[in-house]
Amino acid sequence: MTGLWELLRRNRNYRYTWMGQVVSEVGDYFNNIAVFALVMEKSGSGLVVSGVMLSRAIPAVLAGPVAGVVLDRLDRKRVMMASDLIRAVVALAFVLTIHQPRPWLLYLLSGLLMFASPFFTSGRAAILPTIASAEELHTANSLTQTTSWATLTAGTLLGGLGAAKLGYEWAFIVNALSFVFSAACVWRIAVPEGFRAQVRTHAAKAAGATRDYVEGLKYLRSVPLMMGIAMIGVGWALGGGAAQILFALFGEQVFHKGAAGIGDIWGFAGIGLLAGGAIGHITGKHAGFRGYKRAVTISYVMHGVAYMLFSQAGGFGLALVLMMFSRVGMAVTSVLNNSQLLRHTPDEFRGRVFATMESLRWSVMIVSMAAAGIASQYVSARTIGLVAGGFGTLTAAAWAWCDGTGRLPEPGRPVQKTLEPADK
Repeated sequence: MTGLWELLRRNRNYRYTWMGQVVSEVGDYFNNIAVFALVMEKSGSGLVVSGVMLSRAIPAVLAGPVAGVVLDRLDRKRVMMASDLIRAVVALAFVLTIHQPRPWLLYLLSGLLMFASPFFTSGRAAILPTIASAEELHTANSLTQTTSWATLTAGTLLGGLGAAKLGYEWAFIVNALSFVFSAACVWRIAVPEGFRAQVRTHAAKAAGATRDYVEGLKYLRSVPLMMGIAMIGVGWALGGGAAQILFALFGEQVFHKGAAGIGDIWGFAGIGLLAGGAIGHITGKHAGFRGYKRAVTISYVMHGVAYMLFSQAGGFGLALVLMMFSRVGMAVTSVLNNSQLLRHTPDEFRGRVFATMESLRWSVMIVSMAAAGIASQYVSARTIGLVAGGFGTLTAAAWAWCDGTGRLPEPGRPVQKTLEPADK
């Protein structure tokens, strides 16, 4: 199996894709930190913060069906470049919000930025089997996901320092330039067959956009493993949306550590994600299909149980360790499941499958965030955390039951047949 650094050294297409990912994702956090800091400075209103979060989440849900169809019909490389360039313009326009007393412009630009994002993120996933060989694909998936978690950790730190030292204006300019850099990197990638999906039938080519999307949903429903992976995504989002609020509540109200405590929780979560990404990469190299399913059960049980224990921990140090273990389990599951999607999804459906999965996660996260915010007015953060972790544990139990009763058979293998060792 190709090593991480060997992949970057030898695969020019993946190297450029990865470079663009690093710069653009770090730039995203310059925007995120600056926007929320600006909101708190101008209004100090939690309602406005919630408005910004919803203005980002709802367009991401709505964009999924459109992005999936577009990516499966048009040249994915060009779609990704267009997404980057549009986001560069929108990111630069955030400069106008600095002296805008009302939040409507923040809502509008946040919505536009997030609507354009799935065209790039789902496109990046869809082209991975095109730019990575059979031997490289699992490593490329592991590195792509682990990089996202690394940029979360580094980007929040750099974004905070950037907004504090350079000011909001330069934070937004850096974000805009990061998208331009990403577009330039994507422009450099090339394969002989191009980046259009390989549509198999004339009827599929002639289908309208709505029918195209419906056909994608039918395909997704027809493969039990993909429905199981979607179920895992829903289980994560039920707790993941609440976590956006719970991290702040635990840092401020439960452990009384203030902003530093919130940062510590996010930091240990980031460490867990990076460790889990590495474990998932190693596991995926050696596990057959049955071993993969067992690994998902174990890691997701760990995720849910550790989160429940985190919510009840009496000491801050213990809580941080438990949060780290929870994120290790989540990351292992994410790496392994994403590898399976890449292996088993035909090229003609890949854009719709990844975009639909992303929309599904965002839609459940919106419900989870709203429910946690409302519940926080009536019950303790510890109770909310216990319930959120319980959803994860129940999801793991449902996956284990489906596996044990034979409801998660291995699909046909239309792509990358040499990736996985045969089961013994």
